Amino acid sequence: KLEQEGVKVYPTPAAIRIIKNKILQKQFYQNNEIPTSEFHITQHQSDLLQHISFLPAVHKLGEGGYDGKGVQVIDSEKEIELGFNAPAVLEKKVAIAKEIALIVGMNAEGKTIIYPPAEMIFDPVYNLLDYQLSPAKLEEKQLWKAQAIARKVMSGLNSPGLFAIELFIDKSGDVLVNETAPRVHNSGHHTIEANYSSQYDMLWRILLNYPLGNPDEILPSAIVNIIGAEGFTGDVVYEGLDEVLKIDNVFVHLYGKKQTKPGRKMGHVTIISSDYQDLTHKANKIKHTLKAVTL
Repeated sequence: KLEQEGVKVYPTPAAIRIIKNKILQKQFYQNNEIPTSEFHITQHQSDLLQHISFLPAVHKLGEGGYDGKGVQVIDSEKEIELGFNAPAVLEKKVAIAKEIALIVGMNAEGKTIIYPPAEMIFDPVYNLLDYQLSPAKLEEKQLWKAQAIARKVMSGLNSPGLFAIELFIDKSGDVLVNETAPRVHNSGHHTIEANYSSQYDMLWRILLNYPLGNPDEILPSAIVNIIGAEGFTGDVVYEGLDEVLKIDNVFVHLYGKKQTKPGRKMGHVTIISSDYQDLTHKANKIKHTLKAVTL
């Protein structure tokens, strides 16, 4: 309605309509010949019985899933009862070598910028981003493929805005789009300290029709998510915070959430360094030092 009244809405309602529904999103990739994993649409849990030979696969709710919720791996017929009894996408399980994300911005004139890729390492229990490295270490050919796919997604959506495009690189080296988010994204939080123009700065430039900023990295970076520790629910206390704040080139971002629970995103820590070994060392140290717990 706002768009019909002449109000500029970024991303456009048409783009959001596609992205918010995983069924429409997968069909969008297919219709635009954008590489993605094979899939089937299911309306009910019982539909999974028609796709036994397609397993192992990942079942994703069409709408309502977020932060790893609404996603269920189904490896065999015995696990069909774990599937969703609602409209969903059954995606062929990919033999993943790497998961990467590209933050992409497009202004009203259609000019596009692409941030250096970030490699995402996920928590196997909560299916949330555990930590990431940027720029991701990719073969040149893989980088070109990822950037070409990102441009094709943006061309198809035909919408100004800032988007996070998540991709798989499988073990044969093929690049497949997984999902697109129509907003600033966890996988781009490092840009606050590590890039010349952060994802937030870039979004403001797009909304205000200012010249697009420089997405290049100042230094390589890592992000560690602060996730509510297992076994703790209630008023949050950050164990190990003082120790982490003593580490050079480390930036702690707490989201101001007063209550913690297992798996809840409570904040993130960004690390910058010219040395990837230093990044991974500090990321692992922070992951094991900083805990969101209760008294």
